[in-house]
Amino acid sequence: MSGMLSCRTQRHVVRRLYEFYSRSKNYSTQPEKGTSRLPKPRLDYRGLVEDISFKSHNAFNRKAPLPNGALQSIARLYADQKAIATALNAKRHAQSTIGDHIRASSGDPEAKKAALEDAKFLKSEIVHLEEELTATEDRLLALALAVPNDTHPSSPIGPEDAASVLSIHGPEPIPASSSRDHVSIARCLGLFDLEAAATVTGSSWYYLLNEAALLEMAITNYAMSMAIAHGFTPVTTPDVVSLDIARRCGFTPRDPQSSSPTSQMYHITQHPGAEQEGHHPELVLAGTAEIPLAGMFANKVLNSRELPAKVVGLGKAFRAEAGARGADTRGLYRVHQFTKLELFVVTTQEQSEQMMDEMKQLQTQIFEGLGLTFRVLDMPTEELGASAYRKYDMEAWMPGRGSWGEISSTSNCTDYQSRRLHIRYRPESLCSSSEPKSSSPAGPKTLPFAHTLNGTAAAVPRLIVALLENGARFDKVGNVVGLNLPKALQPFWVGAINSERDIIRWV
Repeated sequence: MSGMLSCRTQRHVVRRLYEFYSRSKNYSTQPEKGTSRLPKPRLDYRGLVEDISFKSHNAFNRKAPLPNGALQSIARLYADQKAIATALNAKRHAQSTIGDHIRASSGDPEAKKAALEDAKFLKSEIVHLEEELTATEDRLLALALAVPNDTHPSSPIGPEDAASVLSIHGPEPIPASSSRDHVSIARCLGLFDLEAAATVTGSSWYYLLNEAALLEMAITNYAMSMAIAHGFTPVTTPDVVSLDIARRCGFTPRDPQSSSPTSQMYHITQHPGAEQEGHHPELVLAGTAEIPLAGMFANKVLNSRELPAKVVGLGKAFRAEAGARGADTRGLYRVHQFTKLELFVVTTQEQSEQMMDEMKQLQTQIFEGLGLTFRVLDMPTEELGASAYRKYDMEAWMPGRGSWGEISSTSNCTDYQSRRLHIRYRPESLCSSSEPKSSSPAGPKTLPFAHTLNGTAAAVPRLIVALLENGARFDKVGNVVGLNLPKALQPFWVGAINSERDIIRWV
């Protein structure tokens, strides 16, 4: 039915959609002047309009916020853009030759006057066409930014419970028991202080105490060492990023029970020194180190021999919606701030699927080393967000919660992020030994866009939950007396708290 819209109705749809996405915080038009150091995203409009039916069906399967008629409007705007650009080029060509007519008519005042009038009128037409082209391109971009990435043909279709279990790892699951609730265990062993955090900051914030503080450091160093051994370069990232970069990464974790599309982000209202820098970005706390890691490669061209470029970043993740409701908000399972070790890879189009499998293998080794019972899921379409082409989740068995809980994910974003961040690569056939390792800004428009992948090496609070609920030791009457931790963490343990708190056993 949407393909049969009248021209008048299509114009109305375009206007309403443009207004909607211009206001929307999930998807952005080109940032206002001064808020971005990057060029406009360079999207594949031709690919969007070649098979509108496929793109529409894909958006529906992913439950993307794409209103009816959006793709038809994109097709019409793309045709308008090409037509206006053709007309503008013709006018500019005419303008380049009109000077000859003026000079040729120098001996004829009337002819010269007419030529000057033609030049003035032509200049006015060019200005009008330039304005029309800019407005059309802005509307086209605003709508196209709302279209999600394509989906891998093997991804299940549907909501979260449609996920496909690919493999299960580790020992037999411990039976579910409320006695293994991680909050109760932590209180018995003096590992958390949630009440003080609630006083200092609010609900869903926490203090880690004693062995729990050491456990966080041991987990991050253990996972970091594993990533480095697999060729990842270690990075510590900024925890503050521009909203523009976050949007270009597609970082919009959805909160279906919230009416605010940006409820998941903490916004920074003041930026000291911004005026002196002559730059006024809207800043947010990063929801994941993926965002600053992706930003490291923005507006760059890499030689194919450098790829895959693999980095592992340690940072804090901030989620404003985390503690809003539900049983998942208890303790450390869903919090507003947490330490997270993130894997990020830039690679060629041909290598990205193989790279995703390699990242999954690394994550599997990390969690097997922790002795956890966990499973690997191929996530369904409604869990892919805007950017992921395919996504694997890893869930650990948490007997205190009586359920599986997500501890990691891996996503192949193909060129979704690279087109927005301008990350490209120079194929081997174009590389030469005399060229620099990388160049910025990005080179010729004919160079292919890279593929980007991201994955969690360690989401620390979730791993602490899993380790506490699976590793707690009890006496004969059911009191918590200690904690069994995997020997893989022992080399990264910085020392004993005191001899009287001998609660850790390495197993």
